[in-house]
Amino acid sequence: MNEPIPQLPSYDEASLDNAFATLAEEARTTDTTDPEAFRLHWLGRKQGRLKLITEAWLKSAPPEAKKALGIRFNQLKQQIEAALDAPAAKPTTAVQGIDITLPGTLRAPGIPHPLLKTMHEIVSVFHHLGYSTNLGPQVESDFYNFEALNFPENHPARDTQDTLVIANQQSRPSRDRLLMRTHTSPVQIRTMIAQAPPIRIVIPGKVHRNDAADATHSPIFHQIEGLCVDTNITFSDLKGTLDHAMKALFGSDVKTRFFPSFFPFTEPSADVQISCIFCGGKGCRKCKHSGWIELLGCGMVDPAVFAAVTAERRKINPSDDAYNPEKITGFAFGMGVERIAMMLHGVSDIGHFYSGDMRFLEQFA
Repeated sequence: MNEPIPQLPSYDEASLDNAFATLAEEARTTDTTDPEAFRLHWLGRKQGRLKLITEAWLKSAPPEAKKALGIRFNQLKQQIEAALDAPAAKPTTAVQGIDITLPGTLRAPGIPHPLLKTMHEIVSVFHHLGYSTNLGPQVESDFYNFEALNFPENHPARDTQDTLVIANQQSRPSRDRLLMRTHTSPVQIRTMIAQAPPIRIVIPGKVHRNDAADATHSPIFHQIEGLCVDTNITFSDLKGTLDHAMKALFGSDVKTRFFPSFFPFTEPSADVQISCIFCGGKGCRKCKHSGWIELLGCGMVDPAVFAAVTAERRKINPSDDAYNPEKITGFAFGMGVERIAMMLHGVSDIGHFYSGDMRFLEQFA
């Protein structure tokens, strides 16, 4: 139990200084090796020294002495709290030595994601053919994503069932309304508006469509498109380019074939198939016993696309004629990165690429 606080002989400055100096010396010499005991001795709610000082001196002091008493009381309290915060007043823990015989922490090196790895492999093939890489925004306007690419106003792809649109765009002109790009083709338009022929580019990137997720579909996926525009570009150039690219990706024994198709931005258009890399073209379950796997789409750039580009370029230079379809031609192609990655690595569910499951991803280390 704490000793009682003696009564003050007087409330003059000298008496107060002397009384609080005695208490300060007592606080300074109190053992702090047990912080909890020290705290209870001075700051305990019932029998702490400061509580007793309040009862004995502050409550019975005349009004004119309360200010001087309060100042000295707060100084004493700050001294006690500082002693509690001092390192000597804090409990110490034993510091264990380092056992150098234990194995060290192993930091596994990072690896490229299989989708990025596949994307880089595809882009590298076209870099060796003299193509450069261009990129663009994922949030696009209707003009770049649809209008300039010759999509009619009532085309199903423009419907919200197929395309993810940005909210509150109704007040804007239709060509300026924003959406999540459904393909990387808008970068083709942006490049042609900014640059005169010749152009040879590949465009890797993420695209978005309003698709339900299943084993072969995802609302977010990746594409690589290509564009070549110059004088005297023919369909034979397109076939030779893609045949070389497929052989570089899947092996020199792979064959390619082209079937007529339709895309609003190319004419003529074609779907490209490669001989099945699993059965060598003999027919198996993965190629539905046909011996062929459809892989990408392509075609010659439609003159209507060149006309849209020319109209935009003439806003800056009225006499611009760089994309006159009577002088230049071009071809374009596009492929899904996930589809190729699934074929190369034998993955059956596209969702594995986005699951973040390290057991799956570590297979590609």
